[in-house]
Amino acid sequence: MSLYDTPSAAEKIGVQLIVLLASTDAEIAAAFVTMRQQKVGALLIAPDSFFSSRNEVLATLALRDAVPTIGSFRSYAAAGGLMSYGGSVTDQGRQVGIYAGRILNGERPGDLPVLQITKIELAINLHTAKALGLTVPLPLLGRADEMIE
Repeated sequence: MSLYDTPSAAEKIGVQLIVLLASTDAEIAAAFVTMRQQKVGALLIAPDSFFSSRNEVLATLALRDAVPTIGSFRSYAAAGGLMSYGGSVTDQGRQVGIYAGRILNGERPGDLPVLQITKIELAINLHTAKALGLTVPLPLLGRADEMIE
């Protein structure tokens, strides 16, 4: 399932989905105001370099407003977000290095296969969960690749 499947998945389980867009710091602040007004119960942060560069800001605002939040990269949970679930950045970097080596050894980029992420990581920030008053279910803890305390 991809981020683009989220609206249909939300509809299937009866969850109202509100999509908020932000491409500036002011728009992030405005999105959190909207979330407070709408009494949003949780936040999914899209995998985006703009958001990734603002992990600490997003985690701080989410904790301030007591909004359980999930990001796509481990760095979000490490910055104080509740959890992250997404492709391993380390694994992706290793694959980029392999491809760079193949190209430097004479292979044509167009001849290389397109790869999909194969390693997905779940990180849970237990400190944030406690601050939000949440108890993380044991089955979820058992599946976590990393628990941040």
